[in-house]
Amino acid sequence: MTLRLYDTATRSVRDFVPREAGKVGVYLCGLTLQAPAHIGHLRSGVNYDVLRRWLLHSGYEVRFIRNLTDIDDKILVKSIEQGRPFWAIAYANELLLAADYRALNVLPPTYEPRATGHIPEMHELIAELIESGHAYPAGDGSGDVYFDVTSDPDYGSLSGQQPDAMLPADDAPDRAKRDPRDFALWKGVKPDEPADAYWPSPWGRGRPGWHIECSAMCRRYLGDEFDIHGGGLDLIFPHHENEIAQSRSAGLPFARFWVHHGLLSLSGVKMGKSVGNALDLAYVASLGVRPVELRYYIVAAHYRSRIDYTEEALRESAVAFRRIEGFVQRAAERVGAGAPGALPAGFAAAMDDDLNTSAALAVLHDVLREGNSGLAAGDDAAVRDALAATRAMLDVLGLDPLDPAWTGGEPTDDLRSVVDSLVALALEQRAQARARKDWPAADAVRDQLKRAGVVVEDTPQGPRWTIGDQD
Repeated sequence: MTLRLYDTATRSVRDFVPREAGKVGVYLCGLTLQAPAHIGHLRSGVNYDVLRRWLLHSGYEVRFIRNLTDIDDKILVKSIEQGRPFWAIAYANELLLAADYRALNVLPPTYEPRATGHIPEMHELIAELIESGHAYPAGDGSGDVYFDVTSDPDYGSLSGQQPDAMLPADDAPDRAKRDPRDFALWKGVKPDEPADAYWPSPWGRGRPGWHIECSAMCRRYLGDEFDIHGGGLDLIFPHHENEIAQSRSAGLPFARFWVHHGLLSLSGVKMGKSVGNALDLAYVASLGVRPVELRYYIVAAHYRSRIDYTEEALRESAVAFRRIEGFVQRAAERVGAGAPGALPAGFAAAMDDDLNTSAALAVLHDVLREGNSGLAAGDDAAVRDALAATRAMLDVLGLDPLDPAWTGGEPTDDLRSVVDSLVALALEQRAQARARKDWPAADAVRDQLKRAGVVVEDTPQGPRWTIGDQD
């Protein structure tokens, strides 16, 4: 089958055909680094990681670019509030974001450019827009440069908005704009902002506008035309709309597909630092939910759907993953880990259908039931087949419990040693209670372990314990 993706620009599901046979270029708008990431941000990383993994599995060579916005109005506000250099705030949050992505088994991008590293490319693109009549320096001596929205007859095509109904762009004062909807490409020096947040330019010292950053980095790493541009639904307007306007006005074909993921909300409100409802990875860990379980929670929903976060739903998802993990561990103990096998046709069809991970996981659970039946019946051949298929599907989703990304990092060796020792001590107490036929005491130990998230299974080789629910 051919991968079909929903293209925001055409508002339709279309066959994905890359610009160059066998190669795919993907650009994902990354985070603005004014604060640590919350799980709504991390959904973006996970969703596009699944897209990338599916493209790789389908045989494509993937150049995956995920940028970092390290100069922006929001970062400068934080710099003034905290009395810290803007670059120090951005870099600290970049390190935290990288750690979160590693914890969630998100593959590192091919390149991860920072906006501040591409000022010359932005100058070049702005100069081209001025020369072609699509941009203009402000006439008030501020050093600002604006994109002329009225010069682009297709402006609003991505979002479906009519220019006459649009509100003024709020990224710069209106005083020097020809039209209130014009947006800033370059922002001149301002006396109330940090003195080190500026660069020389043909229009005076200043800093880039948000939108020009991505257009310049797309061009630098993926060329004038590339395959997929991704981001959240909240970026369609104005950010992606403005990217299209400035890039195509400069004569660049730009992105062939626009792919947007749904947002993660809390009580119906988009999750964000500004509204005080942001939950981060540390908070999820405090609930006893591991990063792999959070990844499963994100993957279980179709990437275009909205996730309305509740703690109950997250815990239910964690239990569902523990059942999968429990089968993989028991099957590997029974027949050996082996290697991921061929994907079931139903799983592949679901993934080719606009990355329908919900339908793909339904196929996985069908295979899981066959595998558990094989374990119960002592049918090693059935167990081996189910394990290979299950691991193949989980590998595409970045969820294989036997992947070194999970087994090598969680828990740490020191913590695992402590847990091993404590569980071994509890199991020894249970064995002693069983030996003296004190069944209530033995059951009490088992129940205490279960409440702590440790499930004990009695096997012919002795008691075996795992983290999670195997029911």
